[in-house]
Amino acid sequence: MSRKPAVGEPPRRVTRDDIEEKLRELRGEVDQRVEGVKVSAAVVGVAVVVGAVVVAYWLGRRRTRRQRTVLEIRRI
Repeated sequence: MSRKPAVGEPPRRVTRDDIEEKLRELRGEVDQRVEGVKVSAAVVGVAVVVGAVVVAYWLGRRRTRRQRTVLEIRRI
């Protein structure tokens, strides 16, 4: 962007180009961070889904074991 005015120099006016340049610079930084967060969020999301499936399976097996009927067949 522009340099700071030297002592005694009048301040330079901010133009539309200066604002657009700064916004592009900021957007570039934000886009890089968003890409990094997307990858992390995807990994966490997959881990949560896998964890939920494992817990549901485990609780289902446990419940089935408790409610299982024992049937004895004897030959006479």
